[in-house]
Amino acid sequence: MNAGDIHNVISILRKEVKRWQTPIVGVIADRFKDPFHVLISCLLSLRTQDRTTALASQRIFSLANRPEEMAPLPVKVIEKAIYPVGFYRTKAYTIKYLCRDLIKRFGGKVPGTLEELLTLHGVGRKTANLVITLGFHKDGICVDTHVHRISNRLGYLKTRRPDETERVLRKKLPRQYWSILNDLLVPYGQNLCKPISPFCSLCKISEYCSRVGITRSR
Repeated sequence: MNAGDIHNVISILRKEVKRWQTPIVGVIADRFKDPFHVLISCLLSLRTQDRTTALASQRIFSLANRPEEMAPLPVKVIEKAIYPVGFYRTKAYTIKYLCRDLIKRFGGKVPGTLEELLTLHGVGRKTANLVITLGFHKDGICVDTHVHRISNRLGYLKTRRPDETERVLRKKLPRQYWSILNDLLVPYGQNLCKPISPFCSLCKISEYCSRVGITRSR
């Protein structure tokens, strides 16, 4: 894939993803329009399917909508609310003490910079970038498994780890596409450009794809 092809690829993806549901964290961002809800729902979504995340988010937000309300909740109560998300016990502990940290260091507000977000307990680069883009509507590049896989499969990048992918994308990807890349590649990766045996025969960006690593497709 040539570097200049990215404009055509993004244009096609914008049309294609309209067929599928918006990832749940994006839905929650549109509903609440608040960085705190984006942060909590993103933590819940890690290693968890969207439907499970949606129900868990609904339950936890019925109990509390601000750090000041969530921090006093016993860990067991949070566990019960978010079960069965992946690693729910660890996430319950993380959520409780994350809220305490927000109150103590940031006056109960979610910080609006990547550097500050990364100082919070349990917050990695993927979560921090998603809060930046969906919660604060600032430029950021959220790299999850789909973004990492498809960027390399296309031949747009040649990286081994998501953190390396983010770093290279910040240098190579036109800035106007930073905040939307995750919204495009996640549903595309979930529904069509799957990890094993992707639907290449149905792919509208196949002419731009180098098919790196693909041994079997449909």
